Amino acid sequence: MKLSRFLSVVSVLGLVTGMSASASAQDQRKDATAATKAANQRLLTELPFSDKSDFDNAQRGFIAPLPTDVIKGQAGNTIWNPQQYGFIRPDAAAPDTVNPSLWRQAQLINLSGLFKVADGLYQIRNLDLSNMTIIEGREGITIVDPLVSAETAKVGLDLYYANRGQKPVKAVIYTHSHVDHYGGVKGVTNEADVASGKVKIYAPEGFLEAAVAENVMAGNAMSRRASYMYGNLLPPDPKGQVGAGLGTTTSAGTVTLIPPTDTITKTGEKHTIDGLTYEFLMAPGSEAPSEMLWYIEEMKAISAAEDATHTLHNTYSLRGAKIREPLPWSKYLNEVLTMWGDKAEVMFAQHHWPTFGNAEVTKLLRSQRDLYRFINDETLRMANQGMTMREIADSFKMPASLANVWANRGYYGSVYHDVAATYVLYLGWFTGNPATLHELPPVEASKAYVEFMGGADAVLQKAKQSFDKGDYRWVAQVVDHVIFADPNNKQARDLQADALEQLGYQAESGPWRNFYLTGAKELREGVKKLPTPNTASPDTVRAMTPEMFFDYLSVRVDRAKAGEAKMALNFDFGGSDGKYLIELENGVLNHTEGRQANNADATVTLSRDTLNKIILQETKLPDAISAGDVKVSGNQAKLTEMVSYLDNFEFWFPIVTP
Repeated sequence: MKLSRFLSVVSVLGLVTGMSASASAQDQRKDATAATKAANQRLLTELPFSDKSDFDNAQRGFIAPLPTDVIKGQAGNTIWNPQQYGFIRPDAAAPDTVNPSLWRQAQLINLSGLFKVADGLYQIRNLDLSNMTIIEGREGITIVDPLVSAETAKVGLDLYYANRGQKPVKAVIYTHSHVDHYGGVKGVTNEADVASGKVKIYAPEGFLEAAVAENVMAGNAMSRRASYMYGNLLPPDPKGQVGAGLGTTTSAGTVTLIPPTDTITKTGEKHTIDGLTYEFLMAPGSEAPSEMLWYIEEMKAISAAEDATHTLHNTYSLRGAKIREPLPWSKYLNEVLTMWGDKAEVMFAQHHWPTFGNAEVTKLLRSQRDLYRFINDETLRMANQGMTMREIADSFKMPASLANVWANRGYYGSVYHDVAATYVLYLGWFTGNPATLHELPPVEASKAYVEFMGGADAVLQKAKQSFDKGDYRWVAQVVDHVIFADPNNKQARDLQADALEQLGYQAESGPWRNFYLTGAKELREGVKKLPTPNTASPDTVRAMTPEMFFDYLSVRVDRAKAGEAKMALNFDFGGSDGKYLIELENGVLNHTEGRQANNADATVTLSRDTLNKIILQETKLPDAISAGDVKVSGNQAKLTEMVSYLDNFEFWFPIVTP
């Protein structure tokens, strides 16, 4: 059964890990132009760089640095290199090739180690994309969001133990359903302790389904685009990757998952966890489909999860994802203020550094609340005046009272793409102008554009003049047509790469920088087929429901091959895993739980464990049939025929060329 690609590129956050960043094209990379230097220099006068309070907060409570050793896997692969961003020194001025605001954010993120947030409250920072928080209770510790990988989480816990003493893990809390907030769980606990009740795992309602399902259906495309978003293909240096705005980068270790034992379902729900009182606030559909915030009464501490951090977040992720709604997000933050704003003395999140003191906590909450509300309301106001998506995004202006707050800058999200996403959320992709209703696809349109403009040479000659003027945005837009009309035009590829590179050097958003610079790299070097990322750990596969499995199989049906094929197959997983009727007709694969057809072409009997092994490529379908682990009664050829219709997705598809 050719399921070799199934889940091989699925990652719940869309993070791409395990790729090797290459500096092989370093000699091709250019310096910042005069226009880029000027653009970056302007920010130094526009933003309050003299305000050093974030640096004070980010260093407050420092206890110990991260271990300097590179964390490696069993095969000798690098999982985490704590030294790779050493060039981002806290006292260094921004290089000409980095937006100074993004450089400031990178300096703050690189303040790493074990920190005391409050009495009994500690954080490990910059040992992965996210923070791991450790809360000391009556009998032991509660761990919040154990990073992406089991290996980094273990190193973090060992660092805590070395400085605070050995304490048993009593609970783990997942704030939300993205992989950097649960993937390292087996580095801090194990299934046996959870099964015995020794360790409890708390998560918001809908966590497990969201954790497994968010990227399954479009996982291949999302993960390919994530290789751009997180800059995994770029070397970490002043002309390459300087971080993602939310953190530096992602670890490349073992992604694990232990299902929750306790589910939080409603706002106001209280639980005593290891002697401390937690009051929860549900925030589904904010930064994640399943998310929650809480307040620890004894510590007067708010956990903001990922809803109030030191950046404008994504209401749309550039890797591709369902659009998040800024209006509910804003209302959740208002609810935080209502419930706990008058009593909280500290607020910590699972990225960045804490906020200290009631006045500063409420100030940040109000500012972030109004940030998301302003994006929602102003986008709709402008749309109701007849403006279209790009018109709104391009002319959108934040008031200075929001725009000049460091925590509201677009280091991870950006005003432009969050506003554009909000337009699409309410009005979809169509602008209302019928000329845009049925446009030609990119290659055909580009050929026509280039011909209309007098041919590739004429376009490039004019584009080079625009480049010399520093109009890189227009160069990227117009030269893209030449490349899509003729992807082998080296002059066009080189000019496009140069334009994207300068746009990257100017970008304040980490993902925007990474997209631009990775695009330039791909134009210069082509698509390099590196080892394909794989976050489909056994834990993730086991957590999939049969419905998710069969839905994904239907996505993979090659309609041209399937043609007029029609068949029905019974699947019996035995016991509580259930029975399913699978019907292929009209080029789609439907499944019905709990039903078996008397006239099915074949009945396939296997355990869920055997299915997992097939998905994980630990065995092949013919071998499983030969071993008796899969039994097929009826016409076995029909099962083989169905499998033959399944398409395999190539991960390394081109992005900047057709």
